[in-house]
Amino acid sequence: MMTDPSVSPGHPAAAKVDKTKLAKNQIAETQLAKTQVAKTQLAKTKLTEVVVVCAKCAKRQGLRPRAVRALLKGAAKQAAKDGLLADRTKLCIVESGCLGPCPKRAVAVATGASLAAGRVVLLDPDSKPEEALAAVLRPVLPQPRPPNSAPIRP
Repeated sequence: MMTDPSVSPGHPAAAKVDKTKLAKNQIAETQLAKTQVAKTQLAKTKLTEVVVVCAKCAKRQGLRPRAVRALLKGAAKQAAKDGLLADRTKLCIVESGCLGPCPKRAVAVATGASLAAGRVVLLDPDSKPEEALAAVLRPVLPQPRPPNSAPIRP
């Protein structure tokens, strides 16, 4: 049985066929990627912040379902009436599963800014609504260190 030498893997014609197949596959993949990206759309929202509340922590504290949600929503509405919040004052408060830390006397709450910083806010369920809202919505930034202008003495 004889094989055709033009089809052997080491032959230049076989390499040319492999290159054209490879080029066609790459073109098809890029076209597929372009169509997938084109289907993604963005939309405006009136939400100020999305707040995630650990339902497990709330249950452990003996709070009724959605109690933290009612606390934060009420505080946000009152702050909007007082003019303390900007134009967009709508909060989206979602209960989820465990967020990681399981405090004994607090509820774990997270926002987009706190999650971006790798932090979870531990909220005291007995706090006033204004204090709870301020704790949740404050920006989570690293605390600036005081400058070391004084010389170190041995």
